[in-house]
Amino acid sequence: MPPGLWLVNILFQRVCRINAAIPWMVHFTSHVSGRVEIGRHVWISFAVSGGCYIQGINGIRIGDETIFAPGVKIISANHDARCLERRVEAPGISIGSRCWLGANAVVLPGVTLGDDVIVAAGAVVTKSFPAGVTVSSVPARAISAGTPADVV
Repeated sequence: MPPGLWLVNILFQRVCRINAAIPWMVHFTSHVSGRVEIGRHVWISFAVSGGCYIQGINGIRIGDETIFAPGVKIISANHDARCLERRVEAPGISIGSRCWLGANAVVLPGVTLGDDVIVAAGAVVTKSFPAGVTVSSVPARAISAGTPADVV
């Protein structure tokens, strides 16, 4: 991580109190709230990927060594359509280990992604996918199966 980015992130998080409740470094242009659990080395994507919105009202779990690009949105709760001040209870989001979420990908409530899933840039994930799948499109659909090493 570039030293300048490290310093700016620390300034915003510790001095300006933006994302202050989060115990790991968060990029100064990102917003993280709610119950978010991360695995080993995931904090690096939080620190370097700007413009992300991670909302963990219903809980988010991200496995070891998962990475994500700038602009990723992980949203675990929706508004109640009849009363916008209320949130809808839903299952949390679970993202496996060694996943890769491309730029501006969106993961919505109740989704479970298995290990080694690749989410293409701009995809909107509205349903769960098993391990080793590459997903793309709006709404996301599987475009290939296999481990990331098999996908060219």
